[in-house]
Amino acid sequence: MRTPALTGVTALALALTALPVAATGAEPPQPDLKRFYAQKIKWAACTPEKQNLPETVTKNEDVRCGTLTVPLDYARPRGGTVDLALLKVKASGKKRGSLLVNFGGPGGPGVAGLAADLKGFGDLGKGYDVVGFDPRGVGLSSPVTCGDEPEPEGLDDPDDAAAVLEQLRRTAERCVKESGPVLPHIGTVNVSRDMDVMRAALGDKKLNYLGFSYGTRLGAVYAAQFPKKVGRMVLDGVDTLTEPVDEQGLASAEGQQTALDNFLLWCTKNAGCVFGNDSRKARETMVKVIKDLDAMPLRSTDGAEFTGQDVVGVLGSALYSRQAWPALSQALGALLADGDPRALMRVGGAGGAGLGKGFGKRLGRQDVPQDNETAALAAVNCADDPDRPGARKVEEEIGRLQREFEEVSPVFGEHNLTLVLMCFGWPAGTSYIREDVRDVDTPKLLLVGTRGDPATPYRWTEETARRLGSAAVVLDNKGDGHTGYFGSKCVKAKVDGFLLYKQLPSNGSSCSAEWKE
Repeated sequence: MRTPALTGVTALALALTALPVAATGAEPPQPDLKRFYAQKIKWAACTPEKQNLPETVTKNEDVRCGTLTVPLDYARPRGGTVDLALLKVKASGKKRGSLLVNFGGPGGPGVAGLAADLKGFGDLGKGYDVVGFDPRGVGLSSPVTCGDEPEPEGLDDPDDAAAVLEQLRRTAERCVKESGPVLPHIGTVNVSRDMDVMRAALGDKKLNYLGFSYGTRLGAVYAAQFPKKVGRMVLDGVDTLTEPVDEQGLASAEGQQTALDNFLLWCTKNAGCVFGNDSRKARETMVKVIKDLDAMPLRSTDGAEFTGQDVVGVLGSALYSRQAWPALSQALGALLADGDPRALMRVGGAGGAGLGKGFGKRLGRQDVPQDNETAALAAVNCADDPDRPGARKVEEEIGRLQREFEEVSPVFGEHNLTLVLMCFGWPAGTSYIREDVRDVDTPKLLLVGTRGDPATPYRWTEETARRLGSAAVVLDNKGDGHTGYFGSKCVKAKVDGFLLYKQLPSNGSSCSAEWKE
């Protein structure tokens, strides 16, 4: 899903100053791409050695892994190439074709993502081969990284803008060195082109696609680049196509704070809530806990630390799902009552990049860098954004931005402010998404927006629908959580009905909230 900025994102800022901007035009495939479009994927059993997937996946005869080769630079396809990792779950019924899925981020791996929830796509698998993929620079597809050197514990002097920028410069150079040639060719425009090569290699005349969160930006760009190749497409948790990174950061902070306030209101209405029964005091307590842990982290017996920013990271993850609220309440109770963060880390997904700084066992393939998701998030967002304020402007504005982010969210503001800083010094990204992804000439596209979404506010669904034009059909999910497909039976039924049977809901139809207090 649309990943909030985490520890390590700022290490990418300024990293690409000397690198060329990736090709960003919307040209149709040229004759020199024929060798890529002529590929056939060789599917084989997934193995622990190559994909590091659990036995329940590697021994499943309906699950297969493969690779696809795409040009590193579509402007110079005779140059280097990138091998993309794919995972396919064979259709259990009469096959209509393939359904490509993207779980968002940017930076979320599709191979591990699909493998982790095979049952969740079981209904769609009755009519499609469901295919997940690791986009270029992500997971098993030439992952980008800033290296394994420890990150600084924080900005040396957050009130000194010049010091902030200098600290970023000290860490930026190794990001270019460690990531290799794929780094300047990351970005949604190129991944969209990769998806069209996938479509051809899968043997589909049209692309059927289900994209979550950032994956909706990817789907929209594909619809603009390859309108005649669009089949049945669903965009769930709709991302913005127009807002610069500072506005995106503010929107994310505001959305996460609203979700946290809703959680605390729910908690204080239930017996046994560790925060008591006053939601206002609960908000104050949460802020104090985070500040106290940042000042004096918990330490494990081997010296690993758990900080207030680790709590912020867990909250940002757990609030994505309304179903996680009971477990989150219990885990916070263990933290506040006993100083034990282990239950909280399980709720947030122990092993995530930076989480607990050693408290949790890290998961995933050993040769995928631990910072890959945060590194890829920065690389893609900067490649997609054409705005580049200079150092003087950043120094002039950083104080105001700090106050603005803190006012929007005393919990998530500092965390999201990195989104504003991370692209400073990079070459300007493409203007194609902001200027040209509009009024697409495609079959109908189903856009799902959730009213209580902490990461992609509902107004982005409305804005993107207007941008895409008459092809966009909006489904209004009145529930909570990030995206709707896995949190609402109503949304799932409507999405499945459209993808399997082309039963398109009417524009503006809705799904009611399904949780009862």
